[in-house]
Amino acid sequence: MIPRVTATVDLAALRHNVRVVRQVAPRSRIMAAVKADAYGHGAVPVARALEAEGVGALAVACMEEAMQLREAHLSTTPITLLEGVISIEEAALAVYERLQVVVHDHWQIALLEQLPASAEIHVWFKLDSGMHRLGFPLTDVPRLVETLKRHPAWTFQGWITHLACADEPDNAATPRQIAAYSQALQGVAGPRSIANSAGLLAWPEARVDWVRPGLMLYGASPLPGKLGSDLGLKPVLTLQSRLIAIREYDANEAIGYGQTWRTPERMPIGVVAVGYADGVHRCLPSGTPVIVRGSRVPLVGRVSMDMITVDLRTVPQAAVGDAVTLWGAALPAEEVAGYANTLAYELFCGLTQRVRFRYIGG
Repeated sequence: MIPRVTATVDLAALRHNVRVVRQVAPRSRIMAAVKADAYGHGAVPVARALEAEGVGALAVACMEEAMQLREAHLSTTPITLLEGVISIEEAALAVYERLQVVVHDHWQIALLEQLPASAEIHVWFKLDSGMHRLGFPLTDVPRLVETLKRHPAWTFQGWITHLACADEPDNAATPRQIAAYSQALQGVAGPRSIANSAGLLAWPEARVDWVRPGLMLYGASPLPGKLGSDLGLKPVLTLQSRLIAIREYDANEAIGYGQTWRTPERMPIGVVAVGYADGVHRCLPSGTPVIVRGSRVPLVGRVSMDMITVDLRTVPQAAVGDAVTLWGAALPAEEVAGYANTLAYELFCGLTQRVRFRYIGG
C-alpha cells in the first residue's frame, strides 16, 4: 500500500542534535524531552535513540507517557514526570516503575507521604522563579529542605525551574529569574536545572547541572529569527505527500472552498493528498510554500480536510505521483509555521494517526 502522507524521522539527525547540545553545554547532563509523543516524532523510537546516545534522563509530562516507554521496555535511562503525580495510585506506580517525580505543590508531597516510609521515591522540587505556572514559591525552599530531612528514604534529584521568556534574548525577565532562583538556593545542596532549548542556547548562565532540551533535539530553532540550521541543528522530520491530480484552469477561475483564490492566468493547479486531517493547519494561507521536484511552489486556496491545491506554473514537468514536501531539510518547519502564525512545536505535535511514520538512521 502506498501511503498518502509520510513522516520520515531521521534518528541520525536526532543523535547529531544531541551532540550539539553537548557542545553548547559541555558541563551539563541532558534531560531530553520526549513528552507529547516526542513532539510528534514518535516517543518510543526517539527515546530508544536518545537512550543509545547516552542522555541522562527522559522527560515526559504525565504517567500515561511514562508507561508507554516502560511498556516498550525502556528501563535503562531514568524517566522524569514533569508534572508529577496526581493521585495516590500514581504515586505508588511511580515508586514501582522507578520514575523520577517532579513535585510542584505541597498537596503532592502529602500524596507521597501516604506511601510507606521505606518507599524509595526519586523526587525533584520545582520552584517558581517567575513563570507563574507550576512550582513552589522561592520562599518555600527552607520548608522543602526540612521535608527532605523528614524522609531519608527519598532520593533527591534536584531543583528545577522554568524560564518564561528564554526565547527573547533581550528580555530582562530571564536574568531576573535566574538570579532569584540562584539566590533562593544559595548554600542549599542539590543539582540545579534551569534551561530548556532556548535557555541553553541563549543564556549561558542557565547551563547548570542539568539542561532540558526539547525542540532543538528535533532540529528546529526555539529562537525567533533563526532556523535550526543557523544553530548547527539538523531537521529530524520530513513531512511529504504526493500529487494526485493536475488540472489546467483558465484565468479568473476560483479554486477550492469559499472560492478565496482565483487563477491570474491560464495555469496548472496541482492537488496534493494532505489536509488538516493529517495535521496541516487549515489556517495556512495562499502563498505558503511546499516543494515539488526541488522547487518551491505556493499553496493556493484553502486547506481542506484531505487535500491542498498548489500553483504549478514554475514546475511544468510536474506529474501525478510526484512527492510534495510540506516541511523538512529544504523547507524548515519554523518557516512554514510562520505562515500559520504559530510555532514549529505545534506543527510537529499536530500530526495525526493518519500519517505513516518511517524511521531511518537507527
